[in-house]
Amino acid sequence: MRAFLYQYPFIPKSFSLGPHTLSYVDEGSGPAVVMVHGNPSWSYLYRNLITALGDEYRVIAPDHMGCGLSDKPQHYAYRLKKHIDNLDRLLDHLQIERCVLVVHDWGGAIGMGWAGMHPERIAGLVVLNSAAFPSRRIPLRINVCRLPLVGTLLVRGLNGFAGPATFMAVGNAMDPRIKEGFLAPYTGWNSRVAIHRFIQDIPMHAGHPSWQTLQTVTASLGGLREKPMLILWGGRDFCFNRPFYEEWHRRFPGAKGCYFEQAGHYVLEDVLPEALRRITPFVNNCHG
Repeated sequence: MRAFLYQYPFIPKSFSLGPHTLSYVDEGSGPAVVMVHGNPSWSYLYRNLITALGDEYRVIAPDHMGCGLSDKPQHYAYRLKKHIDNLDRLLDHLQIERCVLVVHDWGGAIGMGWAGMHPERIAGLVVLNSAAFPSRRIPLRINVCRLPLVGTLLVRGLNGFAGPATFMAVGNAMDPRIKEGFLAPYTGWNSRVAIHRFIQDIPMHAGHPSWQTLQTVTASLGGLREKPMLILWGGRDFCFNRPFYEEWHRRFPGAKGCYFEQAGHYVLEDVLPEALRRITPFVNNCHG
């Protein structure tokens, strides 16, 4: 991988989790902002937000195990609980006592899982297209990637999840240099292991290994109900569609929200200026 990717000038740091190493960005100083990505992205998703906030805040953006620049062990418990525990250990190590938390995609369940364990450490919440509660709906194109053998071949062999996300998850065509950045860590079978495991870990029924973990995360949301929340949503998301946006508002009736009709799942790619105009003052108010 190139030392510096387009719009990603950061030098990541490393944190040991047993035999494996987690990579994370830690930029700037001051009050903390923690950004938690989903699948199939990595901390590259937040590159412009890190730059925008890094002059006034300490911005932390980890790569989940198996993602981005973190290690990609082939035999690992890629489960929701493990990702929450990893985030918990990292933020304890970094002595993050209070932060604004930004979440996207799987980062919703992972980040809110951590926040629900430590509500006293949450100054505010920024929610991008994501969920932290169960749903009975799963798009066919994602469900196909969960099929035995076929799903493995599609996701790990043909890059049939991370690759299509570079055009299916945006409303506007992605700059080739940005596409390269999103895909840089996922160049072959072994490097796509976590992408596939994330898909397999979507809990759709009570017998799934991560079902109870998600139930626990959902139950903990009540303890965050009074926290300031900003919801920014891409309306052209085929997975996290409008009912998810409305469910966040139902659970957090005091939240401020903005629904961008023409933006995709990677909402920060499509409406970055508009997002920054809302996120920056929100973070300032939370840490004011």
